[in-house]
Amino acid sequence: MNQMTHHWIRKLEDSRKPAYLTIPDLIEEDLASGRLRPRDRLPGLRDLADLLSLNYTTVARAYAEARKRGLLDARAGSGTFVRGRTQTLPLAGGSSVEMSMNMPPEPAALAARLRASAASLMERADPFQLLRYQDFGGTAADRAAGREWLRTRIPDCDADTVLVCPGIHGALVALVSQLARPGEMICLDSLAYPGIKAIASQLGVRLQALARDDEGPLPHAFEALCKTEQPGGFYCNPTLQNPSTLTLTRQRREALADVALRYNVPIIEDEPYGMLPLDAPATLAELAPELTYHVTGLSKTLGAGLRVAYLKAPTPRQTQRVAGALRATTVMPSPFTVLLATQWVNDGTARDVLDAIRDEASARQTIAAQVFDGLPFDAHPSGFHLWLPVPAACDWSASELALQLRNQGIGAVAGAAFSTDGNPPNALRLCLGGPQNREDCREALRRVADMLADPHHLHMPMF
Repeated sequence: MNQMTHHWIRKLEDSRKPAYLTIPDLIEEDLASGRLRPRDRLPGLRDLADLLSLNYTTVARAYAEARKRGLLDARAGSGTFVRGRTQTLPLAGGSSVEMSMNMPPEPAALAARLRASAASLMERADPFQLLRYQDFGGTAADRAAGREWLRTRIPDCDADTVLVCPGIHGALVALVSQLARPGEMICLDSLAYPGIKAIASQLGVRLQALARDDEGPLPHAFEALCKTEQPGGFYCNPTLQNPSTLTLTRQRREALADVALRYNVPIIEDEPYGMLPLDAPATLAELAPELTYHVTGLSKTLGAGLRVAYLKAPTPRQTQRVAGALRATTVMPSPFTVLLATQWVNDGTARDVLDAIRDEASARQTIAAQVFDGLPFDAHPSGFHLWLPVPAACDWSASELALQLRNQGIGAVAGAAFSTDGNPPNALRLCLGGPQNREDCREALRRVADMLADPHHLHMPMF
């Protein structure tokens, strides 16, 4: 608890919001990052007030607000506990729709091909070879497949700067640990993938949010930070950003790369969705090749369970340094999943699945546009998530809406999970992919639209 309250003290000092509103945001962020878990007990009101140097009334209001959002349970004589997931009600089809996990659609037409390919590959493989330790960072054949996959976005890509990793998240752990020591800082957008927040917290690395506009992080804010404090790195999710769906323009990428080059700041380019748009601008790895660590993978272009990522480092020497960090944190990627990934990249299966996912995502975005007609939201035709601001007329927070949607059998994520500056936008991220079909998706989106149009029914009891 001491570590958590130390983190809260820093956040409270930096926040522009009243403490009684910031504390519920911090509880929600810590639930999303894993620092808090369902059924964790929180300090009593007076104890927390003393720990945070706040008055009793402020903490009482904060706990009341957190209970209103469905984040806490208070049990007489026992204390205050973090809530877990609420029980869900079935949709019309008899199942709930998980729109909180950003998973690609699952093209049914390709299921037989994937099954047959996997079965044939396993039948030919030496099982004991797959059960042994593997070449770290991938065999020559695995790295060559990674290079071919990366060349779509980075044409000038050599195999000796490519590593095969056990998922993008594992690659990010290695990169953050390599670029910043505990107490040092990495800068990033004020909206970011929650995983990078959890990684930084685990490693004791500070995250510094950069001011942004409608086109993304501001280059002059990046430069101002570089003038006063040397960041260990700049983390960026430049294409179909999670959660906002924003794709940085080439001009904005060039301006950010220019700052990084002038101040010698390494770039972590996290691009899991980079191959979905057919017209994505040049990567930062092309614009600043001597500084950029580019990471992509197959979890967002084939399936979330295929935990294989490809990391392109600036030079062979830096590739080996990252390999050492990966060895310390993950040992090696699964030989079984890498075998599948290499085969599917080489025989064109991966490309065909990507094309099918892109087409299915487009169809589901069309459904979203129909259902949310008149509601402003951000999306990309080839992406499988959307960013939905809560209308001012609704008079409810995104956190409250996410809780009520969960009660209705619909998973959604509120903006607080993605905020890095303590000032989360009042918006929801909704994923349109996963195992549900188009009609499940349409029905879930209708329920979201109905709730936004008629929020007073949030007061109605659920049976």
